[in-house]
Amino acid sequence: MDIVTAGTGPQALRLAQTGSFDAVLLDIMLPGLSGYRVLERLRAAGIATPVILVSAKDGEVDQADGLDLGADGYVVKPFSFLVLLAQLRAVLRRAGTRTEETVISVSHLRLDTATRRVSWQDSEVSLSPREYEVLTVLLRRVGSVVTKDELLQEVWGDSEAVTRNVVEVYVGYLRRKLQAVGAQEVVRTVRGHGYLADEPDSSPGAARPERGGTPRGR
Repeated sequence: MDIVTAGTGPQALRLAQTGSFDAVLLDIMLPGLSGYRVLERLRAAGIATPVILVSAKDGEVDQADGLDLGADGYVVKPFSFLVLLAQLRAVLRRAGTRTEETVISVSHLRLDTATRRVSWQDSEVSLSPREYEVLTVLLRRVGSVVTKDELLQEVWGDSEAVTRNVVEVYVGYLRRKLQAVGAQEVVRTVRGHGYLADEPDSSPGAARPERGGTPRGR
């Protein structure tokens, strides 16, 4: 394992922007540029290298902010070295199993994994990094129910800072943004099971899973 270190935020940003690392362990309190801002700039530049944030801040807001900016994990100091290694292995596994499929679509909704752009017909949908990841998981399993625990694992990994309630919150954010452009029924709640991305039901009498029905068989 080769390790490269940086003593300041700007130096960390320059190194990470090369895209030559398998993972980045990023301290929030770096001098010159905070870890939050380094992460924000990396994601804005389209650099998807897995990032685990490290901080002495253990508040829910601090951790949620980091995860929402696109972090793949959040470790609070002091931490167990074994836990840190386990988180690194987890994010590397997820990065190594990402599919090469570039465009995923259902109905008029398109998600381009190369550019991270999401659109419905001619309208672009602006999503946060975490909302984008949630939608990606759902679209990769279009027509199948994805449970909250599965979303929690695939989007947030092994982070202890995140609960199943956070999944509900982000799915709610995502659905409101989709509804705003006319994609009301693409992402639905299947009560007692999880969430489903599928073609909108065009039949007026069709059973709708979010009203308590069961998922349709495939």
